[in-house]
Amino acid sequence: MSARPILIAIIGFGKIAHDQHVPAIRDNASFQLVATVDPGEACLPDVPHFPTIEDLLGSDCEVDAIAICTPPQIRQRIAQTAIMAGKHVLLEKPPCATLAEIAALEQSAQDHAISLFTAWHSRFAAGVAPAKAWLADKQIRSVKIDWREDVRVWHPGQTWIWDAGGFGVFDPGINALSIATEILPRPLLLRRGALQFPANCDAPVSGQIELEDSGGMPVALNLDFLQTGPQTWDIAVETDGGTLILQQGGAVMHTPEGTHHGEDCEYPAIYRHFADAIRQGRCDVDIAPLRLVADAFLRCRFERVEPFYE
Repeated sequence: MSARPILIAIIGFGKIAHDQHVPAIRDNASFQLVATVDPGEACLPDVPHFPTIEDLLGSDCEVDAIAICTPPQIRQRIAQTAIMAGKHVLLEKPPCATLAEIAALEQSAQDHAISLFTAWHSRFAAGVAPAKAWLADKQIRSVKIDWREDVRVWHPGQTWIWDAGGFGVFDPGINALSIATEILPRPLLLRRGALQFPANCDAPVSGQIELEDSGGMPVALNLDFLQTGPQTWDIAVETDGGTLILQQGGAVMHTPEGTHHGEDCEYPAIYRHFADAIRQGRCDVDIAPLRLVADAFLRCRFERVEPFYE
């Protein structure tokens, strides 16, 4: 007899939850979507809806796991409530607003034998694992990361992203860091840089950052939230065996040997990974990308630029 599906609820029902989490859950036989939670109106016509996690937990709706897709500023409280109720937790990226919050959640999850998963979805892009394998026997000389997108296209009306703890341009930029920390063999250290803050915002709209790995190999990171036209999510790695380029957020890999690309598999992969973590009784928490963002706020120069208006 096959194991029964893991009963899961989604908390926070914005564009990513609707476009990515729902189809990934429904296409995975390991899960059954049993509820949505959001202060707004009901999200799906065939799924029970609750305004808060407390309403969900106080109902007769049986649930084993929670996927938290809210803005990062409020994730820790929701995740802690879920853990204390014995529910496994998937955290969308970035997992929390601060390093202390995710550290406290990891400790709580371990204390209560709960699976906590920081879902860095870009690590599951089709070109990332092949890129890591290709680089494994190469001497890496330098890395250049260009991550530029139009916030008005990807985050319309999401004012929380400009508040303290909302990450600003690091909301997409942390995806680049999640890939870099996965494919590069040594830890990254943030050395210096500049972050531009709109005069009416508490989070940056762009940044130019210098990093290096623990062996001194340079990494340049350029972020922009106001790019119009074609969007840029590229990582170029110079090696003794030629140049590796990841494009389209890691979906396409170019090397001197040719091009590798595959279907969009990021969210299906994170749910396969989450199901494995639950059934194996383990936590999977990686804070390396979040730690580099925190270091950027500690070590970069802050510059005020013109106000942002949507």
